[in-house]
Amino acid sequence: MRERRGIFVNSDNTKSVSFRKIFVVAGLSWVFDAMDVGIISFIAAALIGEWNLTPQEAGWIGSVNAIGMLIGAIVAGSLADRIGRNKVLMYTVLLFSVMSGLAALSTTLAVFLVFRFFIGLGLGGELPVASTLVSEHVPAHKRGRMVVLLESFWAVGWILSAVIAYFIMPIWGWRSALIIGALPAILAIYMRWGLPDSPAFHKRDKQKTSVWKNMKSLWAPKYARSTAMLWILWLFVMFSYHGMFLWLPSMMVMKGFTLIKSFGYVLLMTLTQLPGFFSAAWLVEKVGRKFVLITYLIFAAVSAFFFGTADSLSVLIASGMALSFFYLGVTGTTYAYTTDHYESDIRATGAGMANAAGRVGAIAGPLVVGYMIAANVSFTAIFGMFFAACMLAALNVLILGKETRVPAPVLETPETEEEGNQEKENVPVNNFM
Repeated sequence: MRERRGIFVNSDNTKSVSFRKIFVVAGLSWVFDAMDVGIISFIAAALIGEWNLTPQEAGWIGSVNAIGMLIGAIVAGSLADRIGRNKVLMYTVLLFSVMSGLAALSTTLAVFLVFRFFIGLGLGGELPVASTLVSEHVPAHKRGRMVVLLESFWAVGWILSAVIAYFIMPIWGWRSALIIGALPAILAIYMRWGLPDSPAFHKRDKQKTSVWKNMKSLWAPKYARSTAMLWILWLFVMFSYHGMFLWLPSMMVMKGFTLIKSFGYVLLMTLTQLPGFFSAAWLVEKVGRKFVLITYLIFAAVSAFFFGTADSLSVLIASGMALSFFYLGVTGTTYAYTTDHYESDIRATGAGMANAAGRVGAIAGPLVVGYMIAANVSFTAIFGMFFAACMLAALNVLILGKETRVPAPVLETPETEEEGNQEKENVPVNNFM
């Protein structure tokens, strides 16, 4: 495969693919992933009433999904460094698509949880590999922005899930939401077929290392501090994200709002996710990843505090919108920050393992909230816990983190542009931006 100004051509000259298509296809898979994660938060609220679930049982819906995501992130990240990013992406999308459709047939919580586990396998494998694929198709000085913009597709998926929950579920039931969430993923598989893998993957040393050797490399002196910082960051970020957002519709119901009104209010809150991503995407290349992460984490912590102590609908919605804005900026920047720390030979493994560490938090978050609600712990105390988690994540980045932003070349002539972008990974120039 060779590259012509952002167009990637296979060695047999049979296919040319622009970076735009690679980016949009990867982004569509994130839309479908987010639709599934978002829809499950609304379905959990509906199942609590329909299946008479306890808060502890409802917590397992999100946690079992996260267990699958943990395993999927480890396996897919390791495989992507051996057989290619694109192949792994197709397999993971196919898995969560099929399982999502089958989950609509569930008649008991136990069966539903089995399907959620396999859906999590696909979701957990897709997310870190997609960010790795996109990051390796752009020069280093544009990498952070493009990975955060990729994450913005997540907000589109969440908004769509809220729209489905508000307009479709009250009429056709929660099973229809799972079927709708599964259908578009088939399109992503079709669009991905034949897309090239990243230039960094093709141009690296062809001698394949073992999965175990790649994992050990993460703790070599060169990467150990970064790996420790990233694992801690992901643990706190995913603990808070899944603990807060997967319970958000149910918490609104518990505050006394009807199911439909709760879905409507959550839809309103999710609308700020897109500007949160876009603002972070712009800032990461202007002021750096580390500054954006720390700043957005602090503001997310403050928003969580006000959400937990809100005593009026206006404060509740305003703080919820602020929480969505800043926290989704955090998650987008976290993905970009992670891929920056590793070279191409172990990048997918590094991103996958960091993501897996986050899934430990994602498993714990919904369960902890479920048990706290069952024990009649106040919402103020619950969101006080998330305030502390966000502040600890910010402190971790402040102490252990480093800035990874690569400044853009000051002057780009035909000669210097080529030299400036012939990095260690030979990342191609593209004209997407």
